[in-house]
Amino acid sequence: MKTQVDKQDHAQVKSQQLTVLPEDKISFGKSAVLGLQHVLAMDVYVVPFLIAMLIGLGSNQSSALIQSTFIAAGLATIVQTYFCMKLPMAQGPSYVPLGAIVTIYAASGGGALGWNSVLGASLVGAVLVIILGYTGIFNKIVKSFIPPIVGGTIIFIVGLSLLPTAIKDNIYGATDATINQNVLLALISAAVLILFVILGSLFGKKGSLFRVTSVMVALIVGCVSAQFMGVLDFSAVQSANWFSMPRIPFKDFGFSFDFSAIITMVIIYLVLLAETTGTWFAISNVIDKPLTDKNINQGVVGEGISCLIAAGLGSTPVTGYSTNAGIISITGIASRRVFLAVGGWFVLFGFSGKLAALISSIPTAVIGGVFAIVCGIISINGIQVMKNVTIREKEMYIIAIPMILTLALVLIPKDFLYTLPTFVQYLLGSPILAASLAAILLNKLLPNEK
Repeated sequence: MKTQVDKQDHAQVKSQQLTVLPEDKISFGKSAVLGLQHVLAMDVYVVPFLIAMLIGLGSNQSSALIQSTFIAAGLATIVQTYFCMKLPMAQGPSYVPLGAIVTIYAASGGGALGWNSVLGASLVGAVLVIILGYTGIFNKIVKSFIPPIVGGTIIFIVGLSLLPTAIKDNIYGATDATINQNVLLALISAAVLILFVILGSLFGKKGSLFRVTSVMVALIVGCVSAQFMGVLDFSAVQSANWFSMPRIPFKDFGFSFDFSAIITMVIIYLVLLAETTGTWFAISNVIDKPLTDKNINQGVVGEGISCLIAAGLGSTPVTGYSTNAGIISITGIASRRVFLAVGGWFVLFGFSGKLAALISSIPTAVIGGVFAIVCGIISINGIQVMKNVTIREKEMYIIAIPMILTLALVLIPKDFLYTLPTFVQYLLGSPILAASLAAILLNKLLPNEK
């Protein structure tokens, strides 16, 4: 057990890590700049781009989907940060429903009918999530099944599961440039980030500016380097419109309700909640504010409302982004005002095709270099949660098996995954979910040492 001195030391360390606390008020200008830093580090445009590619949408439809996704992410961020969970967090489109969306779309005949079926199922699922939060059912599940050893493991695997994506897909596999250029761009952006964090630590309070702007400066230097290499492409920005209206419900799209599609999406939403819980724990640990029953219940309600908004805008389900927990750790800025600005930026980008195109023009490897550092920081936060737990044989397995499972599922060949039954695909398609379930089951099934 922690002694009073241990608790005081822990609180002092946390207060030194955070230079701006969640409830601290900072100026509008500073919030806007710091919020933009979070936005630049989030790959919000990737999910709608993948969906458009997988189901074969035309260029106008793809642009409309990306636009709707930005607006949904912005409104959802404001809902969670200011009205529901009230923690510094950003919402964005989830990768979890990708397979389900493609399956529902194809099974419903594709085209407008297929997309209406996806949106109808998303709408019903979101309402059920709101009910889960309002009744407190999901919170009871969390309290019973996620003690510190499991919670810490989940945070650890969140970072671990994202790390191969950051390195393999965003750096080695990026198509923006050659592999040599990608590696160099990633190293430059990562090195600038680390340099600014070190300068911030060396100069203490006087160096806070280095730490606060470290992510943004790393991305800017990375883009400038890409320009010198001749791989920075702004052609999409030049051709995009400054202002464009988003899609309107019942005019540009509708909702249809298919029972099997709804059941599929309800399962996906439960997966989504299990995954986003890891993000909540990560943010809670970074800001040293334990999750209360009220936080979790309101968070689930907020998740449901956010997904309801997304479906109403013709977009896909959203979730909390764990990337932001790592950025909070690096910059020390946890003010909710910054995340209000994040929401504002997303909405602005959603109404401006030119600004949205500007975000998507940042070279993938530049984001990958920053993203890899952020993933490492998230995993370290998970270890911090577990540091006061006595690691015996049972605890070793609770940590080790989910860790192995996470890497196994991140690296699983897609051809093999698609041969499995649909439900198993949903389960194994999310390494965070599968590994989290493994940690929960091992904690319940393995006997305690006498």
